[in-house]
Amino acid sequence: MTMQLPDPNHQDCRAISSILALVGDKWTVLIVVLLGDGPKRFNEIKRMVGGISQRMLTFTLRGLERDGLVTRTVYPTTPQRVDYELTKLGSTLWKAVEPLSFWARDHVVEILDSRERFDRKKKAGAQPLAGARASRPAQIMSGLGGPRSGKT
Repeated sequence: MTMQLPDPNHQDCRAISSILALVGDKWTVLIVVLLGDGPKRFNEIKRMVGGISQRMLTFTLRGLERDGLVTRTVYPTTPQRVDYELTKLGSTLWKAVEPLSFWARDHVVEILDSRERFDRKKKAGAQPLAGARASRPAQIMSGLGGPRSGKT
C-alpha cells in the first residue's frame, strides 16, 4: 500500500509547516515547558533559559503570543511588571512537549556519553556520519531541572 503525500504547495501544508517550524524551535519548546507550571516574569524566564539573548526571548514570546499560545499581562506598577502565561491552547502544546522534555532529561547522560565517544573516534581518524553536529545540552537543559525532578 502506498501513501499519498500532501501537496507541499497546498495552503494547509504550508500552514502546518510554519506551525511545526515554530514548535520545533528550541527556544519555543523550552519556554513552553517552563511556563507549564504557571506564569513567569520575563527576567525569570531569561534566567531559566540559559544562553538566550533578551532580543531572542522577546522575539520568541511575541511569536507565541501572536499564535495564541501565551498571554502577556502588564501590571501598572513601578517598575512595570509583565507576566507570561500559557493560554488554553498553549497548555495543549505543553501536554504534547512535556513527554519530550522528560525523555531528554532521562537520556541526557547517555546522549552526552555517545557524543563523547563519537568525537573521540572522529579525532582518532574515523569518518563521522554526514550532518553530525555538536550542541550545548547543559545550557539547553539548565532551566529544566534534573531527571524527572518535577520541575517543568
